[in-house]
Amino acid sequence: MTNPIADPGHGHSPAAWTAVVIMLLGFTVGTVFFCLEMAVGVWISVAVIVLGAISGWVLAKAGWGVKGPKYTPKAH
Repeated sequence: MTNPIADPGHGHSPAAWTAVVIMLLGFTVGTVFFCLEMAVGVWISVAVIVLGAISGWVLAKAGWGVKGPKYTPKAH
């Protein structure tokens, strides 16, 4: 059995997944815009990446993080 204090949760929470998916989308679209030499698109993608990080933080503060009251860990 795993010690719950030693296990940080590894980000398996709705807050973490939402943040990662939004930031991945920003990186992917930003790479395409970079290859197409569209600077405005690259900067918009940077803003999307920042919004992804902020959304993860907001969701964690709202209780959807690993130690939040709305999060229920899944049995593996």
